[in-house]
Amino acid sequence: MIVPRVVVVTRPTELEAALARHGTAGQVRFFLEQRGQSLAQLRERQGSQDEAVRLVLGSVPAEWRRVRVARADLPTFLFEPEDIVVPIGQDGLVANVARYVDGQVVIGVNPDPDRYDGVLVRHGLGSLGQVMVAASDRLLECEERTMVVAHVDDGQDLLALNEIYVGHRTHQSARYVLTWNGLVERQSSSGVIVATGTGATGWARSISGERHSTLSLPAPEDARLVFFSREPFPSVATGTTLTEGLVEKGARLTVECELTEGGVVFGDGIESDGIDLAWGQRVAIERADQVLRLG
Repeated sequence: MIVPRVVVVTRPTELEAALARHGTAGQVRFFLEQRGQSLAQLRERQGSQDEAVRLVLGSVPAEWRRVRVARADLPTFLFEPEDIVVPIGQDGLVANVARYVDGQVVIGVNPDPDRYDGVLVRHGLGSLGQVMVAASDRLLECEERTMVVAHVDDGQDLLALNEIYVGHRTHQSARYVLTWNGLVERQSSSGVIVATGTGATGWARSISGERHSTLSLPAPEDARLVFFSREPFPSVATGTTLTEGLVEKGARLTVECELTEGGVVFGDGIESDGIDLAWGQRVAIERADQVLRLG
């Protein structure tokens, strides 16, 4: 019998990030005090995170295996099929994890409900041990969250939980040809996003609200995707008629890059892990076969 393994995933805290940038606690204090902020606040939040990690690891049954992984190490970490993955932090950490797991149960833990909404990190620390046991026994009810995948015509794929962005790396005006639902339009905008129902609670929701869109956004388990062209500009060469729409299950939205430099596709806001696009390259975006099993 395989002994269950719990994989605890964390990201650097504000204090850890500040120390990495400034070198010492004294320099961090000076930097913060110059801006009316306090090192004590960062230390307090660090303490909350450390305590949450301690309690999560302490909730793992004694005979089980456990390992802690930093977010930066996810691309090279080898997940096992029966792993129970426990991200501790804000909702975005679950999105970071989602692209590297395939069928494993993900149980997000919210270490600070006063600061994090807890849309994806929905569990507190009280009954976490029981939740992990239920997941191991396949008794935990899980949501299957739709994911989105971008296929670049050079063979590279990019998977995301929230949304795919295609445009210029600096978010400045980008030219491209958009194909959707049998319609084709050359556009100039600050990029195109294609979001899942999970992503529709974030970036896509902001765009929808700002432009007062009447388009109904998909729910997290919905197989459909939604796309938006960001601030499209009408000109003699570019149009603004295909600025939003739903990508049905089994359908694709295609973006052909017309940038001589700076073209990129990235997922879930992780620009550093994007794929560079050259002029003429095509990106086909659709619902992924893979889903996130969110416990």
